[in-house]
Amino acid sequence: MIPQHTLTRTVQAALEEDAPWGDLTSTAFLPEEARATADLVAREPGVLSGGDVFAAAFALTDPGIDVELCAADGHRFAAGEVLASVTGPARGILTAERVALNFAQRMSGIATVTAEYAAAVAGTGARIADTRKTTPGLRALERHAVLSGGGGNHRRTLSDAVMAKDNHLAVLRAQGLDLAEALRAGIARLPHTTHVVVEVDRLDQIEAALAGGAHTVMLDNFSLDDLRTGVARIAGRAAVEASGGVHLGTVRAIAETGVDVISVGALTHSARALDLGLDVRID
Repeated sequence: MIPQHTLTRTVQAALEEDAPWGDLTSTAFLPEEARATADLVAREPGVLSGGDVFAAAFALTDPGIDVELCAADGHRFAAGEVLASVTGPARGILTAERVALNFAQRMSGIATVTAEYAAAVAGTGARIADTRKTTPGLRALERHAVLSGGGGNHRRTLSDAVMAKDNHLAVLRAQGLDLAEALRAGIARLPHTTHVVVEVDRLDQIEAALAGGAHTVMLDNFSLDDLRTGVARIAGRAAVEASGGVHLGTVRAIAETGVDVISVGALTHSARALDLGLDVRID
């Protein structure tokens, strides 16, 4: 799901950041002909994501390094499990180690927390989705990690879907414009394939959003009672998304109100990096 050019560009930038003029330690202390084998080992249970990114860090450092992935993205692993093995020139392996681990730990952390959210809403019909609250420059990787954990992606950029949020609506109100009319006028200027999401923060805004042609109505920071009321009022005329105040303690109750999508910024902006290690094998 990660375009190859994006993967290469992102990993190369990280490698250049970490070793702009080479790895002084490895060059000074390790013989050029030294070879090593190292295993990517899970220190705790989780869900894997970023196998191809992990491998790319080594390949871009030294094409002579071979990486064997022992599990695919989305694999649930236990503590102590070997997830990949790396063999080749020792200097290159140790030069790429930190960057490779940083990506695998970050992406697997996102996949793991996404899997927890997906499990929490299982059977409700609601879908867990990410948001644009991603690390600048790492969106494609972090969104791939959400998919690895069983979640879904929201719009990827400002360019591929319309989301009229509270600040957009505030500008419209300040101009004295009617919301429904403004939405219809804007939609008329869009390609017919463009999906339109309108965020509302009050029940009395729903009818205007629907009249304006919203394909999805986002109910932002609604109470559970108001979410149920909103779902009933929309009554299938648009998809219903819930956002705001979502965490593992609340997501099941939100899903049970009947919403179609629950967007969770915490999947990417608050996920903890998983504890993975690269252990050199001593035979």
